Amino acid sequence: MTRSLSRRSFLGLTGATGLAAALSACGGGTKLGAGGAAQSPAATFSGGEYTGPKVTLDYWNGFTGGDGPHMRAMVDAFNKAFGGRIEVRNVTRQWADLYPAMPTAIAAGKGPDVAVIHNDWISTFAARRVLVPLDDVVGALGLTESDFIPAVWKAGEYDGRRYSVPLDVHCLGDYWNTGHLGRIGLKEAPADGAAYAEALKGLKDAGIEHPFWMPNKWPAHLMFMSLVWQFGGQLYSEDGLRALWGSDAGEQALAWMVEQIDKGFSPAKVAIDSQYAAFKNGQVSLTWDGIWQINDLKTNAPNLKWELSPVPDIGGTPAVWSASHNFVLTAQAGRDGDKMQAAKFFVDYMSKQSTEWAKAGMIPARNSVRQEPEVAALPQIALARNLDVFHFIPALPGVGDVQTKALELAVAKAVLKQASPADALKEGVATADKLLADNKRKYAQ
Repeated sequence: MTRSLSRRSFLGLTGATGLAAALSACGGGTKLGAGGAAQSPAATFSGGEYTGPKVTLDYWNGFTGGDGPHMRAMVDAFNKAFGGRIEVRNVTRQWADLYPAMPTAIAAGKGPDVAVIHNDWISTFAARRVLVPLDDVVGALGLTESDFIPAVWKAGEYDGRRYSVPLDVHCLGDYWNTGHLGRIGLKEAPADGAAYAEALKGLKDAGIEHPFWMPNKWPAHLMFMSLVWQFGGQLYSEDGLRALWGSDAGEQALAWMVEQIDKGFSPAKVAIDSQYAAFKNGQVSLTWDGIWQINDLKTNAPNLKWELSPVPDIGGTPAVWSASHNFVLTAQAGRDGDKMQAAKFFVDYMSKQSTEWAKAGMIPARNSVRQEPEVAALPQIALARNLDVFHFIPALPGVGDVQTKALELAVAKAVLKQASPADALKEGVATADKLLADNKRKYAQ
């Protein structure tokens, strides 16, 4: 399993349909927190030690790549310190498997008590009451929006309640081969569209046959969304009923991606993951990928000389696709007051380990943690100098289904030359609008 492959799964690329089926299997859309076994009331969390009886918590996450050892070390440290009262069982699954499995497992009492999920799944699970609110934990931790990137903070809110504690931010970055760019006299990666085009032409003239490979799948849709925002567009309407990525900004974004193939900077029909493998092997000069690749490159490409820069501003407005890992508590823990308190204590503890988690290649969600000298020196922190560049998929219930069945397919069709950017987007938006209307009914309060 390559690190790229594990991350390719994290948005639930194959799991959105399964999630819908799982929710349906839980009773035709019945909210998991409604009816059923009575829930024991848990006292409001105010921090401090856990004083209840010994409990065992199941903790689900999708950290199957190079970030996994760091999370396991954090859990092991917790169990060593508090195992006499709270034992945490770390259950790691591929993200694409974790999301569809959670609702049915929780309904059967065999799921997680606490979990880490991505920001764009919070509203979906909150709408079905798979999660329980965490307002008291946030209050006890003294967390406020002022210490977070606003979009990360707001993604944890649904229907007036808070359902998550943000752990990190992760985004695309521009990885570049220092030796290749040195051939054309560059000591830094090009930062805008004109400079990028000039550099790619120079690299090709210098003997790099294909300096920038354009994927049609992972992470093509993340590149596309970044470019949509850069060209001044948005992904979805505020009411969640219309896809907006088929706009002029969307066409410009997708046309730029296709143009890289037309100009010969990229080969056609790049197989999934091959662009990253080619970069690791020294074939590719520049590639856009997630910051989670940092530790993989350090470990598995020790002889490669590379640097990491922000994704270039191609469209005129600096912007990059971003996401966030978030701690959540589930309806399963909500049935047991002691488990609820223990789970809140665990989240409290883990939230305070942001410095350790930054070593996994992530950007701590808390502004104050990023300012710590030990963290500020890490390569990914430079990408957070301008917080305004971080853009997140809107927190719409069921948005993952729309992404996989519409947006990603449209991007792939255009990059594979199966349709023009305009035609691919038109077809994709029509599908997306139908799915958004269905989701509005499915997740109605």
